[in-house]
Amino acid sequence: MVSDQGSSLPSSPKPAPSKELTTRILSAVVMIALALLTAYWGGWPFALFWLAAGVAIMVEWTDMTGVEPRRLVQAILGSGLGVLTLLFLTDASFGLFVAACLVFLAASIVLTKGAQKRWAASSFLYASLIVLVPPIVRDHLELGILGLLWMFAVVWATDIAAYFTGRTFGGPKLYPAISPKKTWSGFIGGVVAAALGGVLVAWGGEKYGLSLPFGLLGTAVISIVASIASQIGDLGESALKRHCNVKDSSHLIPGHGGVMDRLDGFWAVCFIVAAVLLTVHFTT
Repeated sequence: MVSDQGSSLPSSPKPAPSKELTTRILSAVVMIALALLTAYWGGWPFALFWLAAGVAIMVEWTDMTGVEPRRLVQAILGSGLGVLTLLFLTDASFGLFVAACLVFLAASIVLTKGAQKRWAASSFLYASLIVLVPPIVRDHLELGILGLLWMFAVVWATDIAAYFTGRTFGGPKLYPAISPKKTWSGFIGGVVAAALGGVLVAWGGEKYGLSLPFGLLGTAVISIVASIASQIGDLGESALKRHCNVKDSSHLIPGHGGVMDRLDGFWAVCFIVAAVLLTVHFTT
């Protein structure tokens, strides 16, 4: 038996737990800077930024779910997302958007078989919200860049606060069957931070002559709803990854996994915003 002191092979030190966190923070800073810079520019740069995000999400979704013939389907659906961006930038009618969606959905369904038809179609619909909603909000007369900043603030505040309060306080798990690390303390911390972040954006906007159509109290309420939706979106993506038996949607973003991993909560907020905008569109 050889003692530890006499061993010629020293045990390798465990990696510092802060290294992963540092990578995660640096990646987040780069992504936030890109999102804010393109939001400031608006127009083509902003639309193309979200087109790239949507295409990445579609590719990750179809890769995870094993859609075949994969590259052909991805090429067709990626082209469809590009067409949606082009229609938006050329101020096309709502009917043309619907027609374009139907054409590319039909193409993806024809090319695939069985359950893969649903996965291919759902990847396109899921990615379409990411491609279209942020640019629509950016150009919206009543929402504009302040509405977009509100969406960013709510999702980022939720993610950051849920991560750190969950790690700090621990406690009962939120939904261990789907995501064993998430806790109720993190969920509550995320909701509180989102309400504060949303109100701060609205209050700061008023100082510069901008306003959201909800008022400060309404902004707090809808920020809470959006935070809950964001965390449900996160759980939904975790459920999909469990179904596909993968840890991350891809390894594109250091410390975060894939684009879906980073935008699952933002997608849920986009869904709510899209539903509200469509309701207002068809009732006025």
